Amino acid sequence: MQPMTAAVRDAPPAVAWPPVTVPGQPDRTTRQPLAELTAEPKPSAARSAAVTGPPPVTDRLTGTPGRLTAVTDREPVTAVGQPTGPVGPPAGDALSEGADLLTELRSAVARYVVMPSGEALDAVTLWVAATHLQPAWQHAPRLAVVGPAKRCGKSRLLDVLHDTVHDPFITVNSTPAAIFRSITEQPPTLLVDEADTIFGSVKVAEKNEEMRGLLNSGHQRNRPTTRVVGPEHKPTKFRTFAMAALAGIGDLPDTIMDRAVVIRMRRRAPGEKVLPFRSRRDTPQLHNLRDRLAGWLVPLTDRAASMEPVMPVEDRAADTWEPLVAVADLAGGSWPQRARQACRVLTAQEEGNDQEAALAIRILADIRAVFAACGDPALLSTEQLLAALHADSEAPWREHGSHGLTARGLQLLLKDFGIGAANRRFPDRSQRRGFARHQFADAWARYCPGWRRPQAASADPHPPAPPVPVQVSTGTGGCPATGRPASGFHPYLA
Repeated sequence: MQPMTAAVRDAPPAVAWPPVTVPGQPDRTTRQPLAELTAEPKPSAARSAAVTGPPPVTDRLTGTPGRLTAVTDREPVTAVGQPTGPVGPPAGDALSEGADLLTELRSAVARYVVMPSGEALDAVTLWVAATHLQPAWQHAPRLAVVGPAKRCGKSRLLDVLHDTVHDPFITVNSTPAAIFRSITEQPPTLLVDEADTIFGSVKVAEKNEEMRGLLNSGHQRNRPTTRVVGPEHKPTKFRTFAMAALAGIGDLPDTIMDRAVVIRMRRRAPGEKVLPFRSRRDTPQLHNLRDRLAGWLVPLTDRAASMEPVMPVEDRAADTWEPLVAVADLAGGSWPQRARQACRVLTAQEEGNDQEAALAIRILADIRAVFAACGDPALLSTEQLLAALHADSEAPWREHGSHGLTARGLQLLLKDFGIGAANRRFPDRSQRRGFARHQFADAWARYCPGWRRPQAASADPHPPAPPVPVQVSTGTGGCPATGRPASGFHPYLA
């Protein structure tokens, strides 16, 4: 898409969005001046100077003329055909061009799709806007639109994205070779529907490893793919950097989800209403909004490229969310706060949904609870530790694997943390395989931030145990590894 000139960008819309000609009715496609088509009162001078509102539209369900009104707390939408649910942003938007364009885009999305939360709607809005500044970003966040079943609004959301993002490229049945040959210095926005058919089963996923590799490498700039081209078999590098939205049933591969802003869609409740999406009627309206977004954002490319916004998250999550937060900072108003809130909420949700990572963190926390319940002994045997873990009826360890958590399974869960059992001599002079408390100190400090790092050796060999957020049910009130009262057992479980 070519950048709009300042004159074109700043000019107010002079025509109405074209109506659809219905067979058997008079032709109404002749464009008329906007002033002749709307009887609305003129907006205030302050708002007129700051915002160019959208052309008038006709509500398809009620038949009354109106405007595509922003969904805000100040102006609740309750008419038939408008979405219900947590889609209203907080009050206080500044009357700036960027803030109002984002609010209008937010309303356009909410008009056709019921989003799972206000934070999810904010995230989608900012992601769409960020596609118009792809040359400015170091990372190209993916938008993973997933749901547990059919009819959750995934494909409808892609319809809206197609008409609002920069240069959409539908990848239905497209080969990886065709895709990376289509990515230029001004990259398109990749849209992949029914991604579960690409990555859903092991056999199918193996056939599409090249596609997954392209999506993974394209998350960061300067990660080209190399192919042999021409009769001379000359190695040639192709760009992969491009923002992408993928929709499908169930989670996508972990490597893609980790690079994505994840939107977990759900079916509409009986009271939630949206307008049906019709390309002939709705596409011109959305294209008008898309062009105005580009007109605002494209001149800010250099400024956006130099921004390093303060992020509420770290590491890869920060890389993924940085373009969205930067767009919010460019817009101003309440958008900077809402962008960071969406980042915190959606990132925290995904940390809980990563089952493998959650299980590894859970075992560390539960082992810490066992040590704490036993008075933080220096050693615990593998047998005692497993007995204590199985004693917690609310923990997953009884059902872990076909026979519950075993010594081998415990070793595998702790392997990535550099922790393993070894033959150890206990105070009763017996030798058994077990774990030393100091083995866990570093992992507890890094992955269980609720815990305090065990104190260094002092006059008291057994300092007070840190608070225990994970309760291990023993039925005795004592050490779950031995069943003895916590105040009267031998400190080394002899």
